[in-house]
Formats: sequence, structure tokens, C-alpha cells
Amino acid sequence: MRRTFTLVVLGTLLGALAAPAADARVVRIVVERTTPYAGGQAFGDAGPFERLDGTVHMEVDPDDPLNAVVVNLDRAPRNERGMVEFSAPFFIVKPVDMARGNRKLLYGINNRGNAIELGFHTFPSTGPDADDGLFFRLGYTLVDAGWAGDVVTTATRLGADLPVAVQADGSPIVSRIRIEYPSDPTAAGAATHTLPLKGNDRFVSYETADTDTSHSTLTVRDAIDGERRTVPADGWAFGTCPSGEASLAPSTTDICLFEGFDPDTVYELIYPAKNPWVMGLGYAVTRDVASFLRYETADDAGTPNPLAASADATGIRRAYGLGISSTGMYLRDWLYLGFNEDEAHRRVFDAVRIHIPGTHRLFANVEFSDPNIYSRQDRTPDFTSQSVPPLTYAVTTDPVTNVRDGILKRPATDPLVFHVDTSNEFWQMKASLNVHDGHGDPVPVPDNVRFYLLASHPHGGAAGVGARPTDLGACAYPTNTYRSAAPAMRALLVALDDWADRGIEPPASSYPDVRRGTLATVDEVARTFPAIPGVAFPTRVNGLDALGFGPTFGAGGGRQTVLPPTRGGSYQVLVPTTDRDGHDVAGIHTVDIAAPVGTNTGWNLMAPGPRGRDLCSLTGAFFPFARTRAERLAGGDPRLSLEERYGDHAGFVAAVRQAADESVARRFLLPEDAEVLVRLAEESDVLR
Repeated sequence: MRRTFTLVVLGTLLGALAAPAADARVVRIVVERTTPYAGGQAFGDAGPFERLDGTVHMEVDPDDPLNAVVVNLDRAPRNERGMVEFSAPFFIVKPVDMARGNRKLLYGINNRGNAIELGFHTFPSTGPDADDGLFFRLGYTLVDAGWAGDVVTTATRLGADLPVAVQADGSPIVSRIRIEYPSDPTAAGAATHTLPLKGNDRFVSYETADTDTSHSTLTVRDAIDGERRTVPADGWAFGTCPSGEASLAPSTTDICLFEGFDPDTVYELIYPAKNPWVMGLGYAVTRDVASFLRYETADDAGTPNPLAASADATGIRRAYGLGISSTGMYLRDWLYLGFNEDEAHRRVFDAVRIHIPGTHRLFANVEFSDPNIYSRQDRTPDFTSQSVPPLTYAVTTDPVTNVRDGILKRPATDPLVFHVDTSNEFWQMKASLNVHDGHGDPVPVPDNVRFYLLASHPHGGAAGVGARPTDLGACAYPTNTYRSAAPAMRALLVALDDWADRGIEPPASSYPDVRRGTLATVDEVARTFPAIPGVAFPTRVNGLDALGFGPTFGAGGGRQTVLPPTRGGSYQVLVPTTDRDGHDVAGIHTVDIAAPVGTNTGWNLMAPGPRGRDLCSLTGAFFPFARTRAERLAGGDPRLSLEERYGDHAGFVAAVRQAADESVARRFLLPEDAEVLVRLAEESDVLR
């Protein structure tokens, strides 16, 4: 069924509301505010940009086969036309004169409500040239809309108003759900007596249907894989208690532990929740907003699409979807569930860039979904965001479960795909299973997919040219948190557009492979990693077992009835092999890795203590090189010193320039960004 939109600016709202009703449509988009972007600054040939903010009101037909995949859509309230209604805030950043843009749309799917795409592409991250507006200099229009029903919408965070599913008789749906505290061990902070049921206040908690704690279970364990001990029912309550039991105020959305939560301990709550959002509609938001902006010129009432070139011509000729981390997981799930096909059976995105998800999918299409949570070794390792077959883009047979499936199986509407991971996703998100099966055998990669590894990077980016970080945070070793991935991401965006719009072959995949010996077990890599004084190599990785959440939960989502899940066969999970400096052998070696001042890793360990064996969140580590040969020999460091590598400061700058030139030649770095990296090297204090 073809969906249409009604776009309404405030001045035409009444007229649009009077338009005749149509089947299954987005009812209206209200543009509530239009402001100059970046103070009216002109961006190259595209000129000045403006930002439109507003709310999109939508409805879908629950009987349309393309919507039937959405869990609990059949249980959502319907309006008088039999449609299910929902809405979300949105923003558009567009050229004031659309004719001056490139007629291409970047849909940057927000991460937990936060629009992060611009920040991840900004380079350098500080200084007078920061926020150089690459997207806009190239003429793109940037779009995003809220999609997650549990996100608390603020001035800077986009949530969504999704319907709540109910029983056939209108009574609440109640089911047991599982929450783990602290929600992030590295951000735990001081002990507290009270937490929202979700673990933090950026998300709306599912209410408990029963405040009698004897009907729920709270356990505590000293390690992520430790033995669970039950907290007595009289030792906690549903409610807030800032100073302990005496200050208890009952509620249905908070938990109080009378003795206080220990941030170094793992707690797990299983309780009867009620009123699940139809969270799978969050996928329909992206599908339908992007499709309208790309394909339609006006709504039912004749109000123009704000991106249309004219009353008779659409303004967008290419559309690309972008997702980072949890929204990279979102895009993998979105593709698998078929949302790149709109209700008119058109391709929504020509291409997608899926950044740092490993093999995870988000599993927002679940009753009582919690899309904030994802699996990693030190937190929620066996929750629903755990890798679940299919893991591969190609249709393959999973040897552990015998499931034959794939993320891309709709050739008529599947997009081109750039999948980018860092080293951290091999440790925390089972990225190796993108290219080998559960037994370690290689799997095919579709012709429309390219894989790239940002070698030796943590989830956010490595230390940067000439940088030598020293901050430990909650980890055992200094953390490398500089976004040195930005230059590669910028170059890959240009390459993705060249592929989709001009048919120019992109850089070949640059990713570890079992056939080339660049993936191995943790124990095997530990034996070849350099013996850096004072550094312990990890002994564990976020592994994978076949998990069973009950008969109503499957590859596309569903309902969980078995908590915690049962465990079946185990998968082989591998990590990148390393060179004599401890850097990943395979992948894109960004300039700070190709001309290093220390070893960057995609892993770190928790600080010494009860959690000291665990990986430290999504952070990596940095281990500086000695300055001189004498210093390194005195310290017992097998890695060459800075002077042995570069001689002097000029030698370091020359090495950076050579690495930058090589990256430009391979199309992993833009020439303008190469100049910045060389300048950073010149301004550094390396060997001065």
C-alpha cells in the first residue's frame, strides 16, 4: 500500500488537517522552527544552510505485509480508519537554496536520541578548523528523526511517541523482564541506594505490575560470570530511598536497595513489567520519513515536501543511511527485517554506512525492548542484543544452530553496504563472525558489501597523531579516546557516494580474515603480543553461545519467556593478530597507527579489583614508546624507541607525511585532511 504524507508548516496547519483522509499515511509533519544553521555561514558552492525542527505524525496499516513483521503491531490501539498512530520529533539541515546542494540525503540515525554523526566526522576535533562542515561543503542535506519510545526527549535528544500494546480486552500486557545494574560499570561512580528501573534517567522505565518484591528476583554477584546470590525480598523495594530504608517512597519505576548498590558488583533484577511500547515501529519511522523526503513532492493537501525541487520534481536523487554503534546495530536489524523497502516497494537507501556494530543487531523489535542495552564481556553479555543468527550479510547456514539466513536477502531493494569496525568490536561484539562461521570457517561476502577495520582503534578512535594520553578513567591502563577515526570516516563517505552515484569501485575490503592468518584466538594472539613491561594481555573475549529466550523469540525479535536464557553450542570468536608493536596486522592503518608514538590497542582492562579480569567497556589502551634506546633497554621494553624509529622530530614529521600520502593513495584519507595531520605532527612535541 502506498503511503503519503501531509507536510504542514504552522501557517497551513488548519488547511492540512481538513484534507481528505487517505489509507496508511504519515498524517503530517509540523515544522515548528526554522533557524539559520551555523549562524548563516556559507558552505562552499552550497551556500548557507537552515535547520528545520518539528514533529512528524504517522500512521501505518497493521494489515500491510511489510508492517506485519513489527512485534505487537496487532495489539496496538487503532484509530477509526484501522490504522496505528505514532509520532516523533525530527530535524532537517538543508541548503537554503536546494538547487545549490547536491540533491543527496544523509539520514544520520540518532544514537539513544543523540545526533552524533556530525561529531564523528568533524576533523580536527578542536581548534579554528573544527566543524569544517564537510557534509555541507559537499552539498548534502542531513536528516534525523526520533525512533526509540523509551528515550526521554529533550532539547538535544530525540525520542518517539510510540503506542503501547495491550491485550485483546484492553488490559495491560505483563511479562517478566531482566535488568542489570550498574548499567555501565565504567560510569558507575559512588554507591547509591536508588536507581530508576532502567538504570539511568535518560530512558523511561517500564513500570512494575507488582510492587511485592517476593514476586520478583534481585541477585548479586561479584563478577560478570560469578555465582548469583539472591537479595532477600525484605532487603529491597520498588521505590526511591536517597538515604536507605528510612527514606523509602514507594514507586513503580524505581528500585531501592536498603544497603546501597556497590558499583563494583553486578546486580540483576527480574520483575513483572507492564505496558510495552511497540518499539519495532521505530524502524518504520526511518523507512517512511526517508522515503517521503526522497520520492514525494507534496502531501495529500498539496503542501510541498521541503526538499522538493519544484511542484513536479523531487529534490533528492540519492539517499544514504548512516548508523554508529547501537545505530549500526539498528541498521543491521533494519536491513534484515526488510525496512529498506517502502510500501511502494521502492529502495529507501541506495547505500548505508554501518559503523562499529560488530555482528550485533539491535533487537528493538522485541516486546519490552530495551534498545539502550547491548552485549559486551563486562556487561549484559547474554541479553538480547547478543549476536543471534543470522550473523552474516550473505545467506549462509550457521553450523551451531543450523539456521540458514542472511541480513541481505532482497536483491531488488538491498543497498550497497560499507561495514566499518574497530579492533574493539572484535573483543566486545564478535566482529570476526562477519567473515567466518561458528566453527571458524570463512563465509562469503556479498558483492555489494565492503568490510573495513580501523586497526588498533577502540570503539571511539585511537590516540591521534603525536598524542600520548595518560588518563586511566576506570581502566587499568591509559585510555586512547581521541577520535582519530574521523579522517577515515570522511574519506569512506566520499568513496561510498562515488560507488552509489557514479559506479566507481570503492577501496577493496580491508579486514582480518582467517584465510590470511590475520584472525586468531585470544591465547594465540597473547603469545605474539610484545612483552610490554607492566602490561597484562586480556584472557577473555566477549564470546558467544547459542542462547534460548523461549519459543516466541526468534531471529526477527519477538517475546522473551526464558530469563536468563538457556545456553546451547558455542561459537569460535577470534581477534586480530598483531605485529611486533602490538598493532593489528590487518585493516586500515590510520596515520597515528602507521606512524605511532606508542602502542594503541582496541582493548583495555578494568582497574585492579574484583572486576580486574574484565575488559574495560569499549575503551582501548595506550602504551607509550620509550624516547631513547637506553631508556627502553633499561625498562625492558622490546619495542623500538622513538629515536630508533624516527631519529628526531623532523624524522617523525616525515614518517607522518609518508603515511598520510599512502592513505590518500588508497582513498582512506582526503588530501585536505592529510595536510591537517602533517600540521599536527609538526606542532607536536615528539622528539623535540
